[in-house]
Amino acid sequence: MERYYQEEIECASRERIREIQDEKLVKQVRRVWENVPYYRKKMEEKGITPEDIRSCDDLSKLPFLSKADLRDSYPYGLLGAPLEDCVRIQSTSGTTGKRVVAFYTQHDIDLWEDCCARAIMAAGGTREDVVQVSYGYGLFTGGPGLNGGSHKVGCLTIPTSSGNTDRQIMFIMDLSATILCCTPSYAAYLGERMKEMGLTPEDIPLKAGIFGAEAWSEEMRQDIQKTLGIKAYDIYGLTELSGPGVAFECSAQQGMHINEDHFIAEIIDPDTGEVLPDGEQGELVFTAIDKEAFPMLRYRTRDICTLNREQCSCGRTLVRMAKPKGRSDDMLIIRGVNVFPSQIETVLLKQGYATTYQIVVDRVNNTDTFDVQVEMTPEMFTDNVGEISERQKKLADGLKSMLGIKAKVSLLAPRSIQRSEGKAVRVIDRRKI
Repeated sequence: MERYYQEEIECASRERIREIQDEKLVKQVRRVWENVPYYRKKMEEKGITPEDIRSCDDLSKLPFLSKADLRDSYPYGLLGAPLEDCVRIQSTSGTTGKRVVAFYTQHDIDLWEDCCARAIMAAGGTREDVVQVSYGYGLFTGGPGLNGGSHKVGCLTIPTSSGNTDRQIMFIMDLSATILCCTPSYAAYLGERMKEMGLTPEDIPLKAGIFGAEAWSEEMRQDIQKTLGIKAYDIYGLTELSGPGVAFECSAQQGMHINEDHFIAEIIDPDTGEVLPDGEQGELVFTAIDKEAFPMLRYRTRDICTLNREQCSCGRTLVRMAKPKGRSDDMLIIRGVNVFPSQIETVLLKQGYATTYQIVVDRVNNTDTFDVQVEMTPEMFTDNVGEISERQKKLADGLKSMLGIKAKVSLLAPRSIQRSEGKAVRVIDRRKI
């Protein structure tokens, strides 16, 4: 039976959702105009005032915000509430230049935790569950968000944070954890380690996992589900918008439901900024319509995906976003061809390889080099040079078929690529571009 945390919203009519969005958007634009001079200036440059925004139909009149704007306005330039009303910051990880610092009032945190609670209940969570949160805590949003959502549902929460894999496994086994929250690459690593320890899916008490913070393929999902004996649910979020819980997957696993009472989603052409119809692939743009401290309007996520407004079999009416194909700013352009790491991962998993790999791109004599380094599983490891050569050729052919360009494939011994306990380092781009 499908479970809902706030059924009146999650299953509301499309008309009711639109009413909520229209009302909140108008108020939010006025709040930003009055409290965020940086964004008011952007509106003035476009000749827009709050009176021009009467409903969601007018959303496209507003200017975009980008990560460059967040860095330019660092640290307080986009603050939308008095500093004395703010109770926390979170910050992005792994960015270049100045970090993005997002602010939260207590109201913002309460709404964020509600969103994460919806995700946990969509994954089958109840007060009887034990939720192990193996996302990083501190400035990273993953740990605090799912921790708060777990409390809202009433689950016993194990705040392990990331790292110390053997201790993670000890708590899963000793405390009979039923829901695991972490990055998909770390879930795959935990499964790999538990298998080495002789644990079978039947031995592992977990029933579900909520995995996000990095791109992962359907093939990787199936691999994790098989290894851990769980159902693996996707979750989506950005520090700029609050953190995980902007969108979440239900039992149907047919896209992630966007919490539309808090966020309005658009798909745009990443080159022109034109809004695209539902079903067309483009860049995802979000407007946070009731955040107080950090009220993002038309924030360009750089994530490439599609939207689907058909009602889901789970009963939820919230629009669904497809799993992002990649990011327009993380996308690699190699020899003029757009390449997403997730495409490479799909080929690897279809041919039976683990999800431990690295893409190395360089430029030699003005020509891009494209190397894919892949670990062999213990089962396929061999010192037979001819067999390895044949496997490399088969993998290179599969990648060329998927991508349209040739890659040099190197098969490596098991455990020869350094493991990550946070976001996996998939791409090493050595080109000076």
